[in-house]
Amino acid sequence: FAPELDVRAVAGTKRERVQSRREAFEGGGCDVLVTSYDLLRIDAAAWAEHELFCCVLDEAQYIKNPATLTTRAVKRVRARHRFALTGTPMENRLSELWSIFDFLMPGFLGSYERFRERYELGIIGEDEETAARLRALIEPFVLRRRKADVLTDLPAKFESIRYVPLDREQRRLYDGAEQRLREDLNAQKRQNASRANRRGHIPDAEKSAVEVLAELTRLRQIALDPALVFENYKGGAEKLGAIMELVDEAMEVGRKVLIFSQFTSYLDVLAAELDRRGIGHFAITGATPKRERVRLVNEFNGDETPVFLVSLKAGGTGLNLTGASVVVHADPWWNAAATDQATDRAHRIGQNREVDVYKVVAKGTIEERIVALQQAKRDLADSVIAATAGEALAGLTRE
Repeated sequence: FAPELDVRAVAGTKRERVQSRREAFEGGGCDVLVTSYDLLRIDAAAWAEHELFCCVLDEAQYIKNPATLTTRAVKRVRARHRFALTGTPMENRLSELWSIFDFLMPGFLGSYERFRERYELGIIGEDEETAARLRALIEPFVLRRRKADVLTDLPAKFESIRYVPLDREQRRLYDGAEQRLREDLNAQKRQNASRANRRGHIPDAEKSAVEVLAELTRLRQIALDPALVFENYKGGAEKLGAIMELVDEAMEVGRKVLIFSQFTSYLDVLAAELDRRGIGHFAITGATPKRERVRLVNEFNGDETPVFLVSLKAGGTGLNLTGASVVVHADPWWNAAATDQATDRAHRIGQNREVDVYKVVAKGTIEERIVALQQAKRDLADSVIAATAGEALAGLTRE
């Protein structure tokens, strides 16, 4: 878009990166330097030595957590002008929006403690007046581009949920695991109450968030396929059949399918079933090298391979998979924005067919509640920036 600019990547070995910066800052003639968040974190002190005219963050949600080393490194960069580009200014909590603004305009929203007191607590409590106040404050600095406004000729996207009942053995295992977690939490609550009565204060001995999250993850895996948790499980998993049915329906009318899962172990299950049925497929996970990703994406968009398996975290951004027009989410993720970004691997510039999106949800399980949580998170973000996202995992209560 700007061939007259001299652009250089600050990448490679430490020596190469030092050389690139030296040539740019001392040699002159260089207009734009490009680096990654990881390399910026490593080279934070070296970058802080120079003042830039402008610092632009792409995928600015990378600095949503103010406590990380990456975020701290980015905020050390000295620049006269600052821009942040992101499709998800708020994925889980309002603190993420605060962190991005803390980079753009330090002090504008005050300290995080002050921001939490003035805005976050009220907005979480669904105080519309507080949400409107925050929206009015940030609105002049947020330039929004809705996909519908920018890509007026983009085909429609249709979303639906396919509910799948668990079979008897899977239901027995799921209910047992859920009941155990509930009993653990209730026993802990009683224990905490008795300690509080004896000592006159509430002890900080809740089951740790990490432990609870691990148990919730286990529930999600059992809802997906108990074989992911129990090595000796030989029963069925209804969801696999439902996903294969969607693949068959798409193939019958010559459409390609993207299948996303949070669990790479489940992608292996899907791959084995596709192999058994003789259906060609590609797969991308966090272990797939970057060059291999590019090769697989180009091949998929250009050939007849009907299915692409993608892990949600590894392939949720940065891929162009417009060869597919059917998107299947095998398991819902807490984060509505991450799910939407994954869907947009297919629903983007270059897509010339309508896109059908299916969330396959195990009926009567935690998956149904995650879908409800996604909607609540969308509503929170809508109240502040009318984007799509929200408040959740980090703020999960015992209930």
